[in-house]
Amino acid sequence: MPDEPRKASLLVIFLTVFIDLLGFGMVLPLLPIYAQQFTTDKFGLLLGTLMASFSLMQFFFAPLWGRLSDRIGRRPVLMIGLAGSVVFYLLFGVATVWKNITLLFVARIGAGIAGATIPTAQAYIADTTTLETRAKGMALIGAAFGLGFTFGPLFGYLAVPSGQGDPGPGPGYTAAALSAVALFLAWFKLPESLRPGSQSAARKIFDASSWKTALSTPSIPQLLLALFVCILGFANFESTLSILAKGQEIDSPFHFTFRQVCLTFAYIGVTLTFAQGVLVRRLSTRVSEGALAAAGAIIEIVGFGAMIAAVLASSLALLLISLAIVVVGFALMMPSLNSLISRRSDPAKQGQILGVAQSVNSLARILGPMIGIPLLYRSSLLPYTVAAALMVLGFLLVLSAARSGKDWATAH
Repeated sequence: MPDEPRKASLLVIFLTVFIDLLGFGMVLPLLPIYAQQFTTDKFGLLLGTLMASFSLMQFFFAPLWGRLSDRIGRRPVLMIGLAGSVVFYLLFGVATVWKNITLLFVARIGAGIAGATIPTAQAYIADTTTLETRAKGMALIGAAFGLGFTFGPLFGYLAVPSGQGDPGPGPGYTAAALSAVALFLAWFKLPESLRPGSQSAARKIFDASSWKTALSTPSIPQLLLALFVCILGFANFESTLSILAKGQEIDSPFHFTFRQVCLTFAYIGVTLTFAQGVLVRRLSTRVSEGALAAAGAIIEIVGFGAMIAAVLASSLALLLISLAIVVVGFALMMPSLNSLISRRSDPAKQGQILGVAQSVNSLARILGPMIGIPLLYRSSLLPYTVAAALMVLGFLLVLSAARSGKDWATAH
């Protein structure tokens, strides 16, 4: 019987993260299109900054929320984050009614701050699981992410009353309502997990000692650089796709409706879930992480090449095929790189090095839209040409790191 409260808590954490990510996944595909309607942005710099603002806030506030949760508890921090999501998604809806780009910035910055509580959710799982069951518990966060990004765009589709014209405030208000449901669940069903001896959720925004440790570990610098380059390439793709699909103010051959944009992102989410849940799980026991990461990079290069061909040929079918190829490559590459970084780290310092890897991930996602969207405004081919070039570099870095390094246990 003592395991029942723990299982119930993990279920509530899963639902809390899932519902919050559902709101994020619903707004993400439509955000750059809304912003295009509200302002004149000749070079795409304003849009790139708007898209990057969410990740920038998460980069700064995730360690601050983690430190606060170590002091006052996981439950209040998670609930503050969810309450903030309710407020700022409501503000997002208001911004779409008023067509106010400044208010849209405030809404996205606030949503980034409120949504930076994932490390706190991970710490909650660490508090309530044993070492033997922790990996299974942490997998719930990954599953919540995948399902949120899959079903979020579908909810966005339902929140857009018609496939044409202005979608209005529906997605923002729906996201706020979903966050309110998650807040309700946390309020009534989530007990506090922080106890003496609980695992700390805190980390510094820039921890010089952790960076020194990571950069002095053999092959880790190459892996971190490969991680940065590959995520930067994918962020170029991810942040520009909805603008390319909508075809407003750029030289795109595609002219999707708002609903079609949402369905496209849902298609990406389904593909990613399948690739991670089926392909990666089956291949990871048979193929080395280095080979999987290199294969993922090659597949992404092919996918970006197919995207360029789809734009040149104005082919919807080829575009959809290219999206699936890119996403499958990303699904093969990311867990493999993270696994390699983990295996080559000193077990006593693994948390530090994985924290550095997370910072590298965040920095790439901040820079991705700031580079990709201005490139898209110059030419609809440029973001994907640059992404393909970055993936070539990433492939070479992965090969070099895989061949030059060894697992920590083997080396010592």
